[in-house]
Amino acid sequence: MQPDFKSHLKSGFLYFNYMYNRILSTELLKLSTHWPVISLTGPRQSGKTTLCRMTFPDYDYVNLEHIPMRDLIQSDMELFLDQHQNGLIIDEAQHLPELFSYIQVKVDQNKDLRYILTGSSDFLMMQNITQSLAGRVAVKRLLPLSISELGDTTDYSTDSLMLRGFYPAVWGDGREAKDVYESYYETYLERDVRQIINVQNLSAFRLFVRICASRIGGEFNASSISNECGVSSQTINNWMGILETSYTAFRLQPFYRNIGKRLTKTPKIYFYDVGLVCWLLGIRNEQDLSTHPLRGNIFENMVVVEFMKNRFNGGEMPNIYFYRDKSQREVDIVQEEGLNIRCFEIKSGKSFHPEWFDNMKYLQSLMSDSVVGTAVIYDGIQEQSSQFNGLINFRHFADSRH
Repeated sequence: MQPDFKSHLKSGFLYFNYMYNRILSTELLKLSTHWPVISLTGPRQSGKTTLCRMTFPDYDYVNLEHIPMRDLIQSDMELFLDQHQNGLIIDEAQHLPELFSYIQVKVDQNKDLRYILTGSSDFLMMQNITQSLAGRVAVKRLLPLSISELGDTTDYSTDSLMLRGFYPAVWGDGREAKDVYESYYETYLERDVRQIINVQNLSAFRLFVRICASRIGGEFNASSISNECGVSSQTINNWMGILETSYTAFRLQPFYRNIGKRLTKTPKIYFYDVGLVCWLLGIRNEQDLSTHPLRGNIFENMVVVEFMKNRFNGGEMPNIYFYRDKSQREVDIVQEEGLNIRCFEIKSGKSFHPEWFDNMKYLQSLMSDSVVGTAVIYDGIQEQSSQFNGLINFRHFADSRH
């Protein structure tokens, strides 16, 4: 008797009580008309499953986190795929890497088949894709909710937004932020670490993650962090790679062009969600955050990630860097658009200060006609729409990019 895969398709799926319209949905629909396979990666609990099931409601769905289902599929992968030829969403597909080869054969035989593969580990997903599905898959990424996807946030203070972060579980399910991030850290991050590498000293890794949180917006110096953690610099770099592939943190690279200045070569570190940063730093309420010495860095982190979400949601890879020279002149965001660049300063203050434009004007003097726009993104009400010396409230950033 052949196994009936369809009777198990709903196992392990949890609908959020509240559905948010995700901007990436439009891009996924467009891609599905031309690509047999779409890969969607991003942090755990960022809304990948909900997005896919809302965008492709007629597709069958299976979650490979569900071990009995995984075992059932593994018993006859070809039969499983044959039973789902009208579209199939495979959640956490990295758990069954051998399935990728079977999908390759199926889409080569039938160009009308459609598969959506989601995963929370960029490294494991890309490893399987490059081995089996190269040239057949469109690769996209989904981060937690953007400010524009939340809709009207006027009822929430800036500190409340940063403290809550942007995971759908906080907003849609009404859970306490501290509970969501504690669960995320204990349940997902440490488990992902164990799946990818064998961390011998888990307490040192936990210390490493908290040190990274305390350095957001600053330069990532593996040697300095290794001294604090008591492990080698190579181990620190390996652990940072884990934070990147699990969509926990990332290194923003410095901008470099041959402009005759000594520029920094050290990247800066940011987290993909500031709610997690607040939890790691022990910030539990708005009052603590309002007086915290890293509040400005947390605000900067939030805006930098909005740039990344804006690109990912449009189906593009990030195109942002930061500028810093040996004289410590710094521009927070340098956005490349071909040979042109746009410059942005990020300020957590509510009152505008003209000197906020100084470093961007300096870079503009070095880059001649390459700088095609400058703006300050801040927490104030006053706004100014212009090509140069623009002034944008951070909540309206996405609107200003259209």
